[in-house]
Parts: sequence; C-alpha cells; structure tokens
Amino acid sequence: MSQQLYLIALGSNQRHELAGHPRKIIEQAIEALEMPDVDVFAQSSIIESAAIGASRRRYANAVAVIASDLDPPALLHRLQSVETHFGRRRIGQRWRARTLDLDILLWSGGIWSGECPALAIPHAAMRERNFVLGPATEIAHDWVDPLTNLTIRQLFHRLNRPKPLDRLQSPH
Repeated sequence: MSQQLYLIALGSNQRHELAGHPRKIIEQAIEALEMPDVDVFAQSSIIESAAIGASRRRYANAVAVIASDLDPPALLHRLQSVETHFGRRRIGQRWRARTLDLDILLWSGGIWSGECPALAIPHAAMRERNFVLGPATEIAHDWVDPLTNLTIRQLFHRLNRPKPLDRLQSPH
C-alpha cells in the first residue's frame, strides 16, 4: 500500500501517573504517534470539552493529520498500542473516563468497512461532535467526508448553525 493520509482524533480526561494531566497526555500522544512508518503532518490546538456519557470529567481534545503506509486495520492496531502505553484499558463501561482515546476519523482512501468490525471510516459519530470538527477545521478544513461529500468546514458550520428555535429566541 502506498502512503495514505489519516485524520486522527485524540481525547483524554483522566490523569496518568507519569504523563500528567489530560492536556499533557494529548501532547505526549502526538509525539508518540511519530514512528518510522507514521509521520505527523499537522496537529490542531488542544481544546477542552464536556464529557459524553457517564464520565463527568472534562476532556482535552485535538486532531492530527498523519501519513503512513499502514492500511486502516494495521493503523488501528498501532493506535490501540499507543492507547495501552498511556494506560488505556478496554474493559467495563463505554464512555468511561480514559487516559487516551485515539480514533481514525477519515482516510485518504475514502470509505473503509472491511473485515475489522471495530473499524469504520469515516468515523460514524464525527459529524455530530464539535470537539472533533472544531479542531479539524484548523488543519483539515477542506478534507471531504466521502459519505456526505461535504468538507470538514461545511460539516462544522452545519453542526453549529442556529436551529429554528434558537432564531426565535434571539434578542434581535
């Protein structure tokens, strides 16, 4: 496989005894993504966001554009190894606090729905998450979602446009 680009989401809402607080974990995770067969081309700023689900801790979130010869399942395995290095455990309740969460959002190869059931590209929930689309607009605003044919910037603006009820309640 020739070199492919990937858009990766990073999130953390739990301290790590060695790495520190979530923002530090994101910084160190971006560094950890740099490997002989993975190059980090760009990274967004790190933002804070509210937790989804049962966890009450706020998240630190960012996205990165990486290049690699790895196919999506091999990259997913590599990302899960990085998560494990930072203390991630894949047991118990979904949406619980975690030291590091790495997700493949988009891939320059388009759509992936291969034999790996834990992997679907584009990421199913990315269009509904400001904490993903906001940082992604900084570094990949023109990347096109192959399912909607909309750019990251367009998806972000659609997600954040006022709802009809919001306009009625506006003081203008």
